[in-house]
Amino acid sequence: MDDIATVRAFNRFYTNLVGALQDEHLHTPYTLTEARVLYELAAGPGRDLLDLRRTLDLDPGYLTRIMTRFTGDGLVIQSRSETDGRRRTVTLTDRGRAAAATLDARATETIGAMLGKLSGADRARLLGAMGTITELLGPPGDAPGRIVVLRAPHPGDLGWIVQRHGAVYAAEHGFDGTFEAWVARIVADYATGHDPAREAVWIADVAGEPVGSIMCVRVDDTTAKLRILLVEAAARGLGVGGRLVGECIRFAREAGYARMVLETYGAMEAARRIYLRAGFTMDSAEPVRAHGHDLVKESWSLTL
Repeated sequence: MDDIATVRAFNRFYTNLVGALQDEHLHTPYTLTEARVLYELAAGPGRDLLDLRRTLDLDPGYLTRIMTRFTGDGLVIQSRSETDGRRRTVTLTDRGRAAAATLDARATETIGAMLGKLSGADRARLLGAMGTITELLGPPGDAPGRIVVLRAPHPGDLGWIVQRHGAVYAAEHGFDGTFEAWVARIVADYATGHDPAREAVWIADVAGEPVGSIMCVRVDDTTAKLRILLVEAAARGLGVGGRLVGECIRFAREAGYARMVLETYGAMEAARRIYLRAGFTMDSAEPVRAHGHDLVKESWSLTL
């Protein structure tokens, strides 16, 4: 019983710490659950309502009431699914994206302030403990070693991006050394001068090891470019690619871009599926000779 009492005491402490019981989460008109729904909707251009309910494990009636409120507040638009007329798709409006961005910014500020009070060693202890709780108590699909964490690059990670792109694309697509050199130039340009407010790199970790990467860079004041998406073979099937692309899109929107573009090759089938699911469309395609192969170079874009 002492163990149970300890867990219950921690639950009470943490719900108070994050304001889970407050009607107005982070000084907004929304509850914590409503904020969580907005966060999920902001991760992509549209979300299937049934998929959203399953992801958040919400009562159907409760989610319906939330959607009714959001619709009345002008935060979302509901439409019939293009693939199944019995299902509904929910999309954030500009007002909804603004509300989600406000929540995200305030959450980042609040958590940053909390972590800022800790020493480096204590912060590492805290994050390690959180990872342990997630691994031990998460559902079977989130068993130890399967939790995906997105983070900023640590020292050495930019070199890892170059090395793994060279190795993975050589093994899976037969690309020659020019591909690794091309990635190295992209990474070097970012490392030697970038605007942190409008450009970023993310590393995906599983069990504390890097398994993926992505970059958002500026093309011009209104256009961002998605670059160097990579997912290691051992991490595929965990949703790493979708998480990385979704985070890149979210960042670009909050940075004020109106459009995101990317370039890929027709042979990159897995990446193309991720881009399609995220709402990108292919604008053009042309045959090229690159990295030792005859390829089809594609240009894609997304209105943010």
